[in-house]
Amino acid sequence: MTALQPSPDRPVRHRVGARLASPRTDERAAAWADKLWTAVEAVDEYSAADTVRNALNAGLDAETVLLDVIGAVQHRVGAAWAANRMSVAGEHAATAINDRAIAALPIRRPDTPRGRITVACVDKEWHALPAHLLAATLRLRGWQVDYLGAQVPTPHLISHIHRTAPAAVCLSSSLPTRLPLAHGAITACQAAGSPVMVGGLAFGTDGRHARTLGADAWAPEARAAADHLAAGPLPAPPPAHQPVEDLPHLLDQEYTMVSQSAARLVRETFHGLAAKFPAMRDYTDEQRERTAEDLAYIVDFLTAALYVDDDETFTDFLAWTADILTARGVPARSLLPGLDLLEDQLRDFPRARRLLDAGRRTLAHHDRPAVL
Repeated sequence: MTALQPSPDRPVRHRVGARLASPRTDERAAAWADKLWTAVEAVDEYSAADTVRNALNAGLDAETVLLDVIGAVQHRVGAAWAANRMSVAGEHAATAINDRAIAALPIRRPDTPRGRITVACVDKEWHALPAHLLAATLRLRGWQVDYLGAQVPTPHLISHIHRTAPAAVCLSSSLPTRLPLAHGAITACQAAGSPVMVGGLAFGTDGRHARTLGADAWAPEARAAADHLAAGPLPAPPPAHQPVEDLPHLLDQEYTMVSQSAARLVRETFHGLAAKFPAMRDYTDEQRERTAEDLAYIVDFLTAALYVDDDETFTDFLAWTADILTARGVPARSLLPGLDLLEDQLRDFPRARRLLDAGRRTLAHHDRPAVL
């Protein structure tokens, strides 16, 4: 097995919102995105900032530069990492340059702000660029925005809400493994009186997990979020309630017991693999560490899928991982022994077994040769 760590900035999927750019604008934005990509690949933050300023001087509006130039380049960064054309260090450098490119955009303080919005990533979520893009978009649209950045602990978020009384809280999360924490943040914000809009790949490309977790609104990307907020206030949040009221399947305790056993599951699966495959005895320390990390991510996504009771949360991760492994010359079927060993330990957990079976089917289909 090789490292399965999700990309620190997986591709940001920008779907066009309610206001479509003209074909000519799209072509111009794509040309400027190519120039910014060249600067990012060269790790040249000065050229990146110059590119942003030059695009504005050439007539592109700031929102187009933000989302269709900088945002498009960030998508390419994630795709390059997934295809093994960019290292993790290179991706980190590229993301930092894109962050500074956002800061190069001129955003004027509105004379009369539309209202106050808090934008934050849920606790443990370090993918901050999508939230930064949203915060900048809202500022361009005339909102007063409190952008709190990555990994905001929920108690600190609630303290901020009590001090500032925002019209809405926008929460971002890219990794489904953060969904339990996102759920806690959603219900806490609502209990504090603030409606919550969520976004990011963690909530599904169709927003299904936003609905499951009781969010007041969901948007697929920054333009759609800004349009939604401009259309009128979000509905008043529901009365304070416990997360289990949204997710009655949690009463079976599978999520709780599996998540509490995560370290043991990883450890015993690792030892089981070592017993099955003697070649692991010759692994370097780094290879052994990476293998343990791989198993930990599989267990993390399994527990997240148990939390929302959704097979695709687990199978999508395995399919994505299989693509990453294939790009690195590793067959997807190398993941199957780990799933088998996990199922041996989880034989008394029917929902977990269902997820593991679905995972095996996904990997079997992925490894099937194409019919020409």
